Amino acid sequence: MTKIALVTGGTRGIGASISSNLKDSGYTVVSNYASNDESAEKFSKENNIEVMKWDVSNYEQTKSCISEIYNKYSSIDILINNAGITQDAPLHKMTVEKWNKVISVNLNSVFNVTSSVINKMRENGFGRIINISSVNGQKGQFGQTNYAATKSALIGFTKSLALESASKGITSNVICPGYINTEMVAAIREDILKSIIDTIPSKRLGEANEIAEMVSYLVSEKASYINGATFSVNGGLWMD
Repeated sequence: MTKIALVTGGTRGIGASISSNLKDSGYTVVSNYASNDESAEKFSKENNIEVMKWDVSNYEQTKSCISEIYNKYSSIDILINNAGITQDAPLHKMTVEKWNKVISVNLNSVFNVTSSVINKMRENGFGRIINISSVNGQKGQFGQTNYAATKSALIGFTKSLALESASKGITSNVICPGYINTEMVAAIREDILKSIIDTIPSKRLGEANEIAEMVSYLVSEKASYINGATFSVNGGLWMD
């Protein structure tokens, strides 16, 4: 029976690569997105992947939309929590609005989505949960106290969930990408981006498909004994 995968933030950047890679690996994929209808529709048509629009930071919306997925497919076997945003500023200049928005989208959404699928996974005796963190959640970054706080928190969330659900056939792992060649990174000022690349031992940005390949391995049966682990995919930028 084909396994069902849900990817949040799954129609652009890293999420799009994860979604398409999972589909190519034989999974039925549902890709969530928040706002860009045109991009989502294009992604859906090009990849023949179902897309669903909702705000993962909204608990009630999340519960409702995940219920729709269960009504259609009966199960969600694989969850990739990838949705995330940045609203950067040094803490002494950061507004409460910027702080709360990033916490809500990057961290609260992971509770909203995961808590909506975990009980069914436990009942079914199977689940693969992967949370997409960041190298900046491991090492910190100037101007990103909000973002780094959420991405660091995902590591603790993942380890705790692994302890709670391992006996039910569920694995929970986290991937920390470095600087990946996506629209978000491309928006960084050219001189700043060059200075970042100069600090990466591999001397290049990562590609989204390199994260997607790690995801595909971790959701496979080959990775069934990997649980509560953190995987750094950053070209050697941070080694811990």
